[in-house]
Amino acid sequence: MTDEYLVNVQREIAAPAEDLFDAWLDAQSLGSWLRPSGVRETRAETEPRVGGTFRIVMVDDESSIAHTGTYREIDRPRRLVFTWSSPATRFRDSIVTVTFQPASKSSTVVEIHQVGLPDEEARTSHHAGWSDVLGELARITRSEMRSDS
Repeated sequence: MTDEYLVNVQREIAAPAEDLFDAWLDAQSLGSWLRPSGVRETRAETEPRVGGTFRIVMVDDESSIAHTGTYREIDRPRRLVFTWSSPATRFRDSIVTVTFQPASKSSTVVEIHQVGLPDEEARTSHHAGWSDVLGELARITRSEMRSDS
């Protein structure tokens, strides 16, 4: 039996890698799309530099859940690595790696790989959460593209 559980999700999104990468570091942008199912508001604070920290508070109808971490690697627009700690990780730092691979001139495959989760319940909830937020990022990106036209 292992004491580390991992998550891997990916989605092709119709946007350039640079724009999607930047959306992960900008607090206002994070607040608009980093919302798994059931979350009605997200507030984010970021220090987007290696060694900088972030705090993301997700609010649903019953509670506010804080997520914190430290940026370990920022390689625009290819790769972002950070720690991720929350009640769902039992306040243990997990490691999240987000990669951005251009799929065409107008789309990018965004892949999230998270290791160090404490149990199957955390793995399942994070898989669902990351899948939801990639869907939200794709939706927001489509919406912004329509408003820019």
